[in-house]
Amino acid sequence: MKSKLNLDALGIATSLACAIHCALLPLFITSLPIFGVELIENPAFEAAMITLAFCIGTWSLYHGYRKHHHSIIPMVIFSIGFLFLILKIFFIEYELWLLLPAVTGIITAHVINYKACRVHNHAHADDCDH
Repeated sequence: MKSKLNLDALGIATSLACAIHCALLPLFITSLPIFGVELIENPAFEAAMITLAFCIGTWSLYHGYRKHHHSIIPMVIFSIGFLFLILKIFFIEYELWLLLPAVTGIITAHVINYKACRVHNHAHADDCDH
């Protein structure tokens, strides 16, 4: 049996993992610095998570746009959500207030993309190459 990788599900999971890291990890794992582990305030780890979410999200939404539904709405919502995600890096005092619309926007974009791909299922346009 052939299985396909669902990029929207992966994008949603990545966004949720980022939200859990940013919101819940500081509450439950405040003792990690005692053991020399600095995941909570580690800029490299945060940059890696954001880069991973951006790469997976962009690829997933581009694939849905190009091969299935040809709607830019998921990409616009994703971009707005990602803008909030980037802003939270610079405005640390508002981190949780910016995180909520960021994650909501990113997940909403993936859900809309997923539904649009399933409804249209190869709604070919003039620019389709398959």
